[in-house]
This record gives sequence, C-alpha cells and structure tokens, in this order.
Amino acid sequence: MDNRKEQERDELHRAIWSIADDLRGSVDGWDFKAYVLGTMFYRFLSENLANYIDRGEWEAGDKGFSYAKVADADAESIREEMVDAKGFFILPSDLFVNVQAQAASDENLNETLERVFRRIEESAKGSESEANFTGLFDDFDVNSNKLGASVAKRNDTLRKLLNGVANMGLGDYRSNTIDAFGDAYEYLMGMYASNAGKSGGEFFTPQEVSELLARLATYGKTEVNKIYDPACGSGSLLLKAARLLGSGKVHHGIYGQEINITTYNLCRINMFLHDVGYENFDIACEDTLLHPQHWDDEPFEVIVSNPPYSIKWPGDDDATLINDPRFAPAGVLAPKSKADMAFIMHSLAWLAANGTAAIVCFPGIMYRGGAEQKIRKYLVDNNYVEGVIQLPDNLFFGTTIATCILVLKKNRKDTAVTFLDASKECVKVTNNNKLTDDNIARIVAAFAGRQDIPHVVKMASYDQVASENYNLSVSTYVEQEDTREKTDIDALNLQLEHIVGHIHTLRQEIDKIVHEITFVEENDR
Repeated sequence: MDNRKEQERDELHRAIWSIADDLRGSVDGWDFKAYVLGTMFYRFLSENLANYIDRGEWEAGDKGFSYAKVADADAESIREEMVDAKGFFILPSDLFVNVQAQAASDENLNETLERVFRRIEESAKGSESEANFTGLFDDFDVNSNKLGASVAKRNDTLRKLLNGVANMGLGDYRSNTIDAFGDAYEYLMGMYASNAGKSGGEFFTPQEVSELLARLATYGKTEVNKIYDPACGSGSLLLKAARLLGSGKVHHGIYGQEINITTYNLCRINMFLHDVGYENFDIACEDTLLHPQHWDDEPFEVIVSNPPYSIKWPGDDDATLINDPRFAPAGVLAPKSKADMAFIMHSLAWLAANGTAAIVCFPGIMYRGGAEQKIRKYLVDNNYVEGVIQLPDNLFFGTTIATCILVLKKNRKDTAVTFLDASKECVKVTNNNKLTDDNIARIVAAFAGRQDIPHVVKMASYDQVASENYNLSVSTYVEQEDTREKTDIDALNLQLEHIVGHIHTLRQEIDKIVHEITFVEENDR
C-alpha cells in the first residue's frame, strides 16, 4: 500500500513538473504555483460536486447517470439543495471536465474561466459558506500579463494548465482518496518556497516540522475541542494536527488567522483540498496582534504555530495594547522591532486550561534582555513553560538559522522545565536538513519522558531557570558532549621521554660523524 502511494505521489510530482516545464518562461515560479493550485482547486470542486450528485442517483437506481451531461436548466432545480449540502454549486456546463473539453476551440477561454469562477463564488452568497468562498479565485487572474502578452498567448497558457491538471491522477473520489491534492500542494510549495526567499519561508512550514509540532501539541490527546493557529499561513500546521487526531476527533472546528490575502486564500483552498467541510473551519484575514478575529471562539485546546520572526509592530507606541487582556498580564509589551513575544502572549491567552501550544521561535527571544526577559519571567514564574526544544539548523526555506520550539501548558503538575537538544536529530538532503520519522519519534519520546538524558535532555528546576535570569536557551542547560579525542597524559609523557631520548641519541651519532669527517679533513692537509 505504501509503495503504491509513493508511486502515485511520484507520478503526480512528475505531472506537475511536466506542466512547469511546458510553461517554462511563460509564468514565474511563484505565480505558476498559484495558477496550478487554482486550476486543481477548480477541478476538485467540480469533481467533488459531480461525484456527490452522481452517487446519489446511482444509489437510487440510475446507474448511467452523469451530472456532467445534464442540461444547465434542469440542474437549477437542485441548486439550493447542493449549496446547503456542499456550500457551493456549479452548473454542468461550468464543470472542469466540460470547460477543459471545449478549451481547444474556445477563443475566449479567459472570459469563460472568469465567468465560471465568479459563478462558483456567487453560488455561496447568502449561505453559511459565503465567507469561505468569497474571493477564493482572486489570485487566478485570467487576464494577467503574467500568463502572456496577448489574449491568444494567455489562452494558450490557460489551455496548457487545464490539460496538464486534467491529466493528473488525483485519486478516486468515490472512495474519498484525495490526498493527492495535499501532496501536490506541498510539492508546489517546496518547489518554489526555496526560490521565493523570505516571502516563501514566512508561510511555509516544511511537512516534517509540521508533523513534529502537531505531535507535541496533541500528545496524550485522542480528541480535542478546537485547533488554532494565529499565523496560519497556508494551513499546513492546522491540517497536520487535525489529521493526526483523526476524522471526527476535532469536535468544534479548525481556526486560523492570516494577514496576507494571497496566503489566506491558499489556506482556505487547502482546507477544501483536504476535504474539510466549510462548516468545520473558520479562517480569517486580518492582523492577529492588532485585530484578532476569534474572540468568540477561544479558548483552544491545541495551538500550533510558526509565526513570522522579528517583525515590527506598534508595541508601546499604541497605548491601548498594554491594557489588552492578551498582553497585560506580563506587564510589558514585546519590543516594537520584534513582535515574537506578542504572538506567544496571544497564544497563551487563548490556550484552554487543558491545552497545549507548540510554537516555532526565533532563538534570540530565549536569551535577550529587556522586555523579552520580563515576558520570559512572567511565563516561568506562572509555570506556563513545559519546555524548549532546540532544532537543527537549515530546516526552513528562506533561513538557515537553527530555530527552537516553545511548548506552553496551563495547570501544569510540576514546575520543572524540559530542555531538549535535538540539533543533531536530522539527515542531510541536498542543501537542507530534514527530520525523518525516526528523528521525530525520538524527539517526542525524549520530550514526553521528562527525564535527564546526558547531552540531550535536562530537567531544570524553577530555581535553576530563575538563577539563569530566566534564560530559556537549551544550550544554557544541556551540556554539549565533548567529542574531542581523550588524551592519556601519562602515556603522552612517556612518549615524549622516548622521543627526547631518541633525539639525544641521534645528536650523539651526528656529533660522532661530524668529528670523524673533521679528523679526516685535517689529516688530508
């Protein structure tokens, strides 16, 4: 089974690469990703709806029924029913399979697609799913010069996109096998995040890091109320945590907030691609620190996050923030030039009493002084810090820095803090380091074990942490293993004596030879 999945995944990756190769020079990588994802999403929505309708008819006895062949006028009768059930509606003529079949002869393909996308979004208006569909195709600009300098060239690019995605093996919907969409999404992110610099790394958390965070945050839990990410990016952390718990084990939904409109759209698309129903997720687009959108939904039992590193925020320039219930308890705000601790305080404030938060952090916030030290003091004094894990360097796209994970809990049973050095738990893959399944398993087991392990884990008492001025850097507590070769001093001294004696003997021999040469020369005169 695993081999078959790997084979299917490889075939999918080759199909995506083939489209990229076919369009090389036509669309820049980062834009190409958005267009491929948009086209795949269009296909997914089409097939998801059509198969849902077809199954109902087949089960009712009409084995030859195909929604794709129904007249638009006849299909209108089930519009309301489908919006209630699926959150959206697509006319048969607007389905991916029919638009793609006509693409070769459609001289106005760009206008056709624009009309189809608008209709899909409008189908959800006035329904409970409206917020989740509004603007979903905004990044798929069919008239963009990025697709070509003329309408003819743009349409040619659009045809290649439709044909390429049509040829992808995306699973059998009748058995709900749609993991291929998630695999394709992650592959595209991986292809282009490394070429997009910081902008890519900001909202792409590698799959294995997502896995580690999710395992830490859900450890010991079989079901939870809600999952939340305050800087959710493309949603990979939320989806990974939900997938780990299993179907039906997140009772009240998946919540996230994202400031970047493009990434916000990708996140919502990603939810649908992973078959998360519109009623089971709530993703908002706003500044989390200044305009949090989920006051009525907190607290959250699982929080997973990889917030942006060292971004600017108003801090104490905004007099209202120190009275914000999320930041006020620490008595100080994160520095204006480094909002990292503000994200941590926000997550802590919205963490349920029985919850766990696992947050990727920039290492500087663990040891710097000033306001950040005061916030660390608040966290430790109130016993919210379960532990800190030092990760290997070069794990993330866009930065080679060795990040760490801060794990927060409320109502902890003891005050010891777990410091775990996982900097060597990785394998080298091309230019990056990568966590394997074994690496992840060892890290989670060592962290959950809460026992000292030489050079790996140190259980530090509250007094120890306080005596270190609330420094939370793992290197402060976990002693590095000395890998230098041990030297036997006595043996070395004996060896030196032998060498010195040998040198003395050689000098005597040289002196003897010099003396004999001199004697011969004097006699020859």
